[in-house]
Amino acid sequence: MSTVQAPTQHVPAKITDSIKLVDEAHAKTNLLGMTQAQLADYFKSIGEKPFRSTQVIKWIYQHGVTDFEQMTNLSKSLRDKLSLNACVVPPKVIHRQYSDDGTRKWVFEVTGGSLVETVLIPADDSKLNGRKTLCVSSQVGCALDCSFCSTGKQGFERDLSAAEIIGQLWVANASYMTDENESLENVDHSLWENNVTNVVMMGMGEPLLNYKPVVGSMELMLSDHAYGLSKRRVTLSTSGVVPKMYQLAQDIDVALAISLHAPNDALRNELVPINKKYPLEELIAAAKNYVYDVNPRHKKHVTIEYVMLDCVNDSNEHAHQLVALLEGLPSKINLIPFNPFPHAPYDKSSNNRIHAFSNILSEAGFVCTIRQTRGDDIDAACGQLVGQVADRTRRSAAWQQSIKDRESV
Repeated sequence: MSTVQAPTQHVPAKITDSIKLVDEAHAKTNLLGMTQAQLADYFKSIGEKPFRSTQVIKWIYQHGVTDFEQMTNLSKSLRDKLSLNACVVPPKVIHRQYSDDGTRKWVFEVTGGSLVETVLIPADDSKLNGRKTLCVSSQVGCALDCSFCSTGKQGFERDLSAAEIIGQLWVANASYMTDENESLENVDHSLWENNVTNVVMMGMGEPLLNYKPVVGSMELMLSDHAYGLSKRRVTLSTSGVVPKMYQLAQDIDVALAISLHAPNDALRNELVPINKKYPLEELIAAAKNYVYDVNPRHKKHVTIEYVMLDCVNDSNEHAHQLVALLEGLPSKINLIPFNPFPHAPYDKSSNNRIHAFSNILSEAGFVCTIRQTRGDDIDAACGQLVGQVADRTRRSAAWQQSIKDRESV
């Protein structure tokens, strides 16, 4: 990334949502995170042809270029104009760790000083060209306060912008162009390759509560001019924001995962509090609508995520209840061993219990997998995405006080 001079004139954009002034001192518009339609509107607003959006999107996402001077198929006058008024700035990496199993974790500082985490998980075979799945955050903290999730205990600060969301993917790809300790400014753009093969919106936050930036980011992930990922390789995970599930079915076609974790309302009310607002009957109806929506879908199923909590939701009876609940909903079930965090009120189900639970589901005809824990040596496993996030909410304070109260007993 090059250092640019302060602009003599700023051309205001005519669109909102994903246009962010990330450099307030220089009043520059960050082009990272804009969809092609938004970027076309931006170019019209500065007196340029809309087709420039395609050229710039390819430079940013297919070549990893953030310096307008390197965008050689743009005219010199346009490059100068963009250098004065715009920028391409991913979120700032302040910490990164690489696990022994190949998992990578980044801590990003976003606007306002908040911190979020992103995790990249390679396939078990560790092949150079094998599957590499990036778990992307959509919010600083999370508003839903699921009782088994460490991220929820820090409370909620704010939504991430589209630039802060898609920037996580940009950095993950850039990491394969540098050594572990090198700056992203050392990326050799002539060697740029998009190594991330799958994206899951399963990091910090509830994606459907930050709807427009999340959907805009997924549009870029799917766009042939940007990352060109298959719609089966981009997955959005929700705890059950039912109205937005219906809207999602109309707006974009990506894979859907549901953080279920309980087969009945009484237990789910305890584990996933949003269930009190949108109970299971409404959630399953919205899931069926997504699967059977009028939009054509090549693989019509949802993934059910179910964290296994010892003596809480892992009995044979719970398994049979889950079978009954999912009747008529094409489902793939992913059983997730609980990853403990300090002072968590739960324990992980035993391997024998998890396999017994899985056998009941398989015998009922469901495809059932048991997730292998990855990256737990760097606190990157599912449910551990709290890391070094600066807690500033009353929920975090209440959680810390509850820990002190338990320790004093």
